Amino acid sequence: MTENSIDRIRAEIDRLDSEIVGLLNARAKLALEIGKLKARENQLPYSPERESAIYKRLSAINQGPLPLETLKAVYRELMSGCLSLEQPVVVAYLGPEFSFTHLAARRKFGSAVHYRPQPAISAVFDEVSHARATYGVVPIENSTEGGISDTMDCLMATEAKICAEIVIPIHLSLLSKWPVQEIRRLYSKQQAFAQCRIYLATHLQHAELVDTPSTARAAELAASEKGAAAVASVEAGEAYDVPVVTANIEDAGQNATRFLVIARESARPSGNDRTSILFSIKDEVGALFKMLEPFRSAGINLTRIESRPSKKRAWDYVFFVDLEGHIDEPRVAQALGDLGGRCKFVSVLGSYPESREWVQR
Repeated sequence: MTENSIDRIRAEIDRLDSEIVGLLNARAKLALEIGKLKARENQLPYSPERESAIYKRLSAINQGPLPLETLKAVYRELMSGCLSLEQPVVVAYLGPEFSFTHLAARRKFGSAVHYRPQPAISAVFDEVSHARATYGVVPIENSTEGGISDTMDCLMATEAKICAEIVIPIHLSLLSKWPVQEIRRLYSKQQAFAQCRIYLATHLQHAELVDTPSTARAAELAASEKGAAAVASVEAGEAYDVPVVTANIEDAGQNATRFLVIARESARPSGNDRTSILFSIKDEVGALFKMLEPFRSAGINLTRIESRPSKKRAWDYVFFVDLEGHIDEPRVAQALGDLGGRCKFVSVLGSYPESREWVQR
């Protein structure tokens, strides 16, 4: 009786699968039509605002038992497949493969697009600026270590626009084929070492710390060297066959990194947006206060402000600001117009949907 019941339920699952496959392909055909229209108008294939709307709608209509994250993972791959059907999509990222930037890129674009690793953040910007890549993915800030200076410097020197952001939790593991007491050399990025200070000071005072271009490269080196280890992701360890000695060795439990997606154009309004700008102030008393006044008057929340040397002359600085809202909103446009009249220059780096993703540990 039980076997008959299972067979009957499985037959119903098979029937539903046939319907689902048919509906997915019908959806893909409609996506192809949109792709043709976009190509005719010379538009980029990926629409961050549409992606945001789809996920928002999934959240509203999902009644379970599947959790929202599962549905989002399914739709991420569905949209990835449709995107690759519309036109060839190349995503440049700070490599190598299985770096955290690569993991962030796959979280955004899925597995169907073509990924192209780059040796430096500047190379990612160069690929996008010269149209060798459709999109680029670069880190911009870590929740415990702050801003990524290389990305900010490239944003100052390029015409590429920010069109999306990705926030992923960063879990770092000690990877090695050797016991902790036999580890003599430890490979990783300097930022990763900084995020694991307590663990390293407690357990690996005897090891030499060697800086590498990426955590993935660290795992690769640790795979073949006697007495070597790496601080990297579990995924990098799996890729290079280096087992996990200790997982989650980062100091902060809510360690996360924010990444930017850059392209040749910004995103349209989604209703829940962020705008990034860059400006330079005049050298006078209270100058920064005056620059921020237009945002206070317009009731615009600033979510991040950071300064960087302009590299044009000594002690001359530019300011990076993230604010809530889209450049197409009248209050944002008005505030930026007022700002432009007060500072030496202002540049809009992009408006894009704000990421609400934060996966709890």
